[in-house]
Amino acid sequence: MVIEEVILVGKVAAAMALAGVIGFEREADGKAAGFRTHMLVGGAAALLVGSADLLIDRFGADAGNAMRTDPIRVVEAIVAGVSFLGAGTIFVSGDDRVRGLTTAASLLMVAGVGVIVAVEAWIVALGVTLLTLFTLRVLARVGAGGSGS
Repeated sequence: MVIEEVILVGKVAAAMALAGVIGFEREADGKAAGFRTHMLVGGAAALLVGSADLLIDRFGADAGNAMRTDPIRVVEAIVAGVSFLGAGTIFVSGDDRVRGLTTAASLLMVAGVGVIVAVEAWIVALGVTLLTLFTLRVLARVGAGGSGS
């Protein structure tokens, strides 16, 4: 069990690192949810998925058939929690412009990265991180100049 726990800490660290790259971009752009927030959301997602595995390992054998597992429920709980955080970043400014939508979306994205890291889909995790950075940095120049960010 100790080896699985150490591996989980490594996965959380990896998720935090990837999420931190995205968070650094948000912070460099002056957004309220920046480096640390993104790191914590990505790490928490990986931790929650990994802890579900640990719980199954610990209690699954003793519970017999009484313990049913559904990994999608863990993901649903993560999405619900991140949605609550994301909603807190969205507001309407005095000029009736909506702000914080892109930051809320990036929080949801880093949660997804955390989930993917936890299931060891490393290529997907790195690819999605790069796609997210491309979207936030490159497409911001092409689009409406960061409107709704």
